[in-house]
Amino acid sequence: MSGALADKLAVTELLYRYAELIDAGDFDGVGQLLGRGTFMGVAGADAIAELFAATTRRFPDHDNTPRTRHLVLNPIVDVDGDSATARSTFCVVQRTEAIALQPIVVGRYADTFGRDAGGWFFTGRTVDVEMVGDVSDHLTMDPSRFR
Repeated sequence: MSGALADKLAVTELLYRYAELIDAGDFDGVGQLLGRGTFMGVAGADAIAELFAATTRRFPDHDNTPRTRHLVLNPIVDVDGDSATARSTFCVVQRTEAIALQPIVVGRYADTFGRDAGGWFFTGRTVDVEMVGDVSDHLTMDPSRFR
């Protein structure tokens, strides 16, 4: 496998790892994944984990997960030496006792990455929320902040 392709795959895996961690309700893991950079202006692993814990509902009767699936779609990755950018679409679906299976939020991620001896890592993530559905069982905050 060429170095360029391996780099793109490594960066793409980070996009998917974020989805896996948040759907597992592992906000400390999300903080660690994003913590070397910023998430929507928040810096540091602990602060990022706290942001997710404060804004995202978890269900104790379902392994303390948010009962969501974050689908990361159409990632476009550009690598330039030891830095990279990615843009992708996301769709979050959820089903709980209160709501039927449905998309609850759709938007785009814009990400930046760095690479060191340990490999690729996030240096920044911004989220552009484009469509919001019924997030009443997902967020612990007012979703009008996204509009």
